Amino acid sequence: MRADILGARLQPGQRLMFADLSERYGVSVGVTREALTWLAGQGLVKVTAHQGYMVTPLSLTDLDELTEARLLIEPIVLRLSIAAGTTEWEARVVASHHVLAKSPPPVPADASRRVDALDQWAAAHEAFHQTLFEGCNNERLLKVVQGLAEEAALYRRWSVTLGHTNPNAAAEHEALRDAAVAGDGEAGAKVLIAHISHTRENLHKYSQEHLDNLAG
Repeated sequence: MRADILGARLQPGQRLMFADLSERYGVSVGVTREALTWLAGQGLVKVTAHQGYMVTPLSLTDLDELTEARLLIEPIVLRLSIAAGTTEWEARVVASHHVLAKSPPPVPADASRRVDALDQWAAAHEAFHQTLFEGCNNERLLKVVQGLAEEAALYRRWSVTLGHTNPNAAAEHEALRDAAVAGDGEAGAKVLIAHISHTRENLHKYSQEHLDNLAG
C-alpha cells in the first residue's frame, strides 16, 4: 500500500475503504486497519472524522511548509555528513549516484512501463539522497531527515507523474556527488538548497496552469 501511494497508484485525496483494500491486497480488515494507522503516522494517509481514511491530499500550503523545513534542516545534516564522511561513505555516494544516473525519470507512453520506470527512478533517487546523509553520526537528525523524505516523496513522484521533471536534476546530482567526494560541505549545501526548491516550483507552476484544487 505504501508503494502504491508513493507510486501514485493510489491518488492523493483518494478515499481508502477497508473492504476494497482488503480485497486488493488479500489481507484481513484488521491488517488493513493496522497498515492505515501506520501510514497515517508516516504522513501518507490522513484520517478525517466524516470520511475515514484517505491518501494525504496534495496541498501547496503543506508543500511550502515541508519545503521550508527541508531547507532549514537538510543542508545542516549534509554539511555534518560531508564533514564526518569516510572513504567508504564516499564510495557509497559514488555508487548510488551511478545507479541514479542509469535510472532517469520515466517518459514512456505505455502506462504499465511508466509505473515500473517511476518506481525504479524513485528508488534510485531516494537511495542516493539517503546515502548523502548517512555520513552524519547524529541519529536523531537522520530520523528527522528520513521523515521529511517520506513526505517529500509523494510530492516528488507526483511532480514526475505530471511530467514536470527538473531539467537541472542530473547536473545537480553530479554536483552533490562531487561536493561529497571533495569534502566541500558548503558547496553541497548550496546545491541541495536549489535542488529541494524545484519540486515546489514545478508544482506551483502546474497548479497555476491546471489544478485549482491544489491551491489550498
